[in-house]
Formats: sequence, structure tokens, C-alpha cells
Amino acid sequence: MKIVNRRKMNDEGSHNIWRSYSDMMSGLLLLFVLIMAVCLMQAQKNYNDRLAEQATRLQTQDELDRTQEELQQRESEVEAQSLTLTDMQSALENQAAMLSTKESELDAAQITLSQSQETLTSAQKQLEEQRKQLEEQQTQLTNQQAQLTDQQTQLADQQNLLSQQESELEARDAALLSNQEKLDKQTKLMDEQQKKIDQIIGVKAELIEDLNQEFAENQINVNIDPQTGAIVLDSSVLFAFRESELTPEGEQILYEILPVYCEVLLSEQYADYVAEIIIDGYTDSQGDYLSNLELSQNRAFAVASYLHMISGAFLDPNSQKVLQEKLTANGRSESNLILDENGQEDRDASRRVEVKFRLKDDEMIQELSDVLAGNTVSVTE
Repeated sequence: MKIVNRRKMNDEGSHNIWRSYSDMMSGLLLLFVLIMAVCLMQAQKNYNDRLAEQATRLQTQDELDRTQEELQQRESEVEAQSLTLTDMQSALENQAAMLSTKESELDAAQITLSQSQETLTSAQKQLEEQRKQLEEQQTQLTNQQAQLTDQQTQLADQQNLLSQQESELEARDAALLSNQEKLDKQTKLMDEQQKKIDQIIGVKAELIEDLNQEFAENQINVNIDPQTGAIVLDSSVLFAFRESELTPEGEQILYEILPVYCEVLLSEQYADYVAEIIIDGYTDSQGDYLSNLELSQNRAFAVASYLHMISGAFLDPNSQKVLQEKLTANGRSESNLILDENGQEDRDASRRVEVKFRLKDDEMIQELSDVLAGNTVSVTE
């Protein structure tokens, strides 16, 4: 009986040991599972954080790229404006050089006048001295009757000389007076002409600047010639090949560009200065001259017709009438071809339509410059 009980106790003790060992292993396994779950959660969190950080970096890089592109575009605009200002400065420097040359010529004329005045003063002194001599001779006539014949002869000679000198002095006085009047008139004319030239150049520069600003404010990307204010439109966009009817895409482009361009030209500030709004059509050298002339004329007329059709949408009746008076359309055929860097015809660029303007005083600039260069007063020595 004791042996059975002892064996039973040994069996229960062994069973308890294995149960404890099993519980301990279960606990360790549970702990290991918990540790793995925590590690997996942490790894997932780190992976999500890295994905978010990478997305943020990509977004930041995109913003930096866009900012870089905007900076490059602004630098290009600043460089274009700098070139325009440089051209204007060169023109002003040329005008200043011309004025300096005229001032030098006026200084030389003034020196000649001063020399002539000194000669006149000297002659007047001589005349005064000769008159004094005559008075002395006339005083001596009473006491020198024997020498009367000789003295009268000498007196006659001296009187003739005095008359000749007086005539020469009078002629010089008249010439000096005439030259002085011419100098005064020329100086006044130069001042007036220079003011007109400055005004014309200033109006054209302001007009082109306002056109650029207006297109920029309307977010329309247009290249305006900084010297002439002309806009060049690609015919391949406006028309089909060898056709003169506007494409829908061409009408859309004209609807964006022409109203802005004409509103500035016909504004109260510039309307009185603008003599003509010009639409010129050009072709390449393919085909014969007359067919190209007809095609270019028809294309220019198509653009002018479209402008006339939509003018009521952005102009009042009075401005529409002014537009009709100033608008012209011309076909230029294959004249003024565009050449590439190798001197060869660029046919795509040659097929174009140009929209430009002419100021009323454009013709006067060359005339005024010719007057400034050729209206030099010749001073009589």
C-alpha cells in the first residue's frame, strides 16, 4: 500500500513538472509572439513614415523645379528688357553725338564771327584815325595854299579809300548780321526737331512696352519685335497648306491676340499717333510669284476680315470706325524671305502673317535727321 502511494506521488510530481515546463514554454512562446507583433508594427510604422517622407521630398523637389523654371523665365524676360534698354540707350547716345557735332560747328561759327567783329573794330579805328588826319589836313589848308593841288589829290585818294573801306565794312556788317540770323534760326530749328524726335522715339517705346505689359497681364505668350512692335504669326497654324481660309485653331489664336493688340493701339493715349494698322501676308518661294502674291493677299485679307468681324466685341462704334480708317491688308508674296543660320531659305518661317503698326511721324524721323545733318549754316569769312 505504501509502495502504491509512493509511486502515485512520484507520478503526480512528474506530471506537475511537465505541466510547469509546458506552461513556461507557452508563456515564452506567447512572449515571443508579442515581441514579433511589436517588431512588425514598428517596422510597418517606419515603412509608412519613410513612404510619407519620400512623398514629401518628391513634392518639394517638384516645387523646386517649378520655381527654377519660373526664375529662368524671369531671367529671360529681364535679359530681353535689358537688350531693349541697351538699344534705346545707343539711339540716345547717337543723337547726343550728333548734337555735340552741331554744337562744335556752332562754336566754330561763333569764333569766325568774333574774328570778323575784331576786324571790323580794327577797321573802324583805322577809319577814325584817317578822319582825324583829314581834320588835321583841313586845318593846314589855310596855311598851305601852295600845296593845295597835291593835298587835294591826296585827299581825293584818301576819300576813295575811305569809301571803299566803308563799303567793305558795311558789306561785312550785313554778312555778319545775316549769318547771325541764320545761326539763330538753325539753333531754334534744331531744338524743335530734337524735341520732335525725342517725342516720337518715346511714344513708340512706350507703346511697345504697354503692348508687352498688356499681353503679360492677359497671360498671352506673344513675341513682339522690340524695334517695330510687330507680331509674327505662323501661317501653318492659321491656314492649311496653300489655303487662305482660317482654321478653327487659327481663329482662336487671332481671337486672343488681335483684341489686345488693337485695344492698346486705339486707346486714347496712342490713337492720335497711330497712322496705320498693317496686316502683311508672306509666302515661301515655292510656286510662281503671282500665285504666291494672290495667296498672301488672300491670307492677309482673311485675317483683316476676321478682325473686322470680331471688332464689335471689344471696341465701341467710334473705335470701330477708327480701326476701319487705319486698317490695311497687303500681300507680299515671296518677298523678304526668312533665312536660316546657313543663309538658306527657312520655308516654314517665311510662310507667315505679320501684324504691325506705323506711327504718323515715322516718316518725319528720317527727314528731321537729314535736316539736322545738312542744314549747316555757311559763315562768310
